[in-house]
Amino acid sequence: MIMANSQVKNIFLLAGQSNMSGLGGVVKNVWDGIVPPECSPNPAILKLDANLQWVEATEPLHADIDVNVTCGIGPGMPFANSLLNKTSWLGIVRLVPCAMAGNKISEWQKGTFLYNQLVKRAKAATLQECGVISAMLWYQGESDTVRLSDANAYKGKMQQFFTDLRSDLGLPELLIIQVALASGGKHYTEIVREAQLNPEIANVVTVDAKGLQLHKDNLHLTASSQVFLGHMMADAFLKTISTTSSS
Repeated sequence: MIMANSQVKNIFLLAGQSNMSGLGGVVKNVWDGIVPPECSPNPAILKLDANLQWVEATEPLHADIDVNVTCGIGPGMPFANSLLNKTSWLGIVRLVPCAMAGNKISEWQKGTFLYNQLVKRAKAATLQECGVISAMLWYQGESDTVRLSDANAYKGKMQQFFTDLRSDLGLPELLIIQVALASGGKHYTEIVREAQLNPEIANVVTVDAKGLQLHKDNLHLTASSQVFLGHMMADAFLKTISTTSSS
């Protein structure tokens, strides 16, 4: 049995919209049920379920959180498995799914339902002294590419969201690993991507999903792309903490 260490930074928040919830393997609202080896369950990977209980994590990771869509494969499980394969100090990886499909960045601002739920779940994750929040994985923005006004406002709202979240969690230096969009709704994807690639806020690391394979809807990542993205986010996390610890 792996014993929990209350000081280990082993809790990861997962937030954003449908590509974080994960629609890999979902076609016409039906998940094909195929779980890639990199997404396999592991007794050392737990998730905080909708009832705020720690359970063994399995795909679809967001099925009980993002209940208004059919969830499939997302980046969370390959991220966690990659960390366990490359480190020994984490012990247990604890994932806190919070993503919801189809939401703009304005719907993640302080005081909104999604923001309040994220803060509630993040705080619940640390109450049982089973670890410390290490980072948030953030993949959102497709809904902000449709209107120019939303795209232009994205950077400021993103910065405000990150700042407020850090303040409300009491983690002013919380590491955020965010994804620059692979896709978008209309003409303004590049404006949102520019904000994500140049966040101009400390401790925000961006991995670029552009070029990853999409489903035929040209919006959602395939299962294999989600696996690749999970590895990218794990590598970005490990590189960042390695750089921090050595400086």
